[in-house]
Amino acid sequence: MSELGQNRHRARERALEILYESTIKERPVAIILTELSARPDAYVVALLTSAADHQNQANELMSELSIDWPLERIALVDRLIMTLAIGEMLMENAPPVAVILDEAVEMAKIFSTDGSSSFVNGVLSSVAQRLVE
Repeated sequence: MSELGQNRHRARERALEILYESTIKERPVAIILTELSARPDAYVVALLTSAADHQNQANELMSELSIDWPLERIALVDRLIMTLAIGEMLMENAPPVAVILDEAVEMAKIFSTDGSSSFVNGVLSSVAQRLVE
């Protein structure tokens, strides 16, 4: 993996941690960011900003494309991973969709349940296809 790839991988993981904290504490991401002792990497902030900006669209896409799984039944970590990935797909100058999908699947393998990676992959693949249309 290139240095840029490694930096973005770490940025995605850090963004997931911050988004998780925000969700658990029921506080806006912007507040969590101001309370951190060290400002996160610019890509972390960009990921979180895009995820927040596209939250409604991400929820609609996940609800529609996670067949037989209402949004509230999707595991929190899976939902957050997909929200970040959808936000990243919608960023200006976004990385290739294949990279975003691969990173999301890897995070699901690390941070969620055994079946999460295939679920995340399936939903995000459908989302990516929908966004291209």
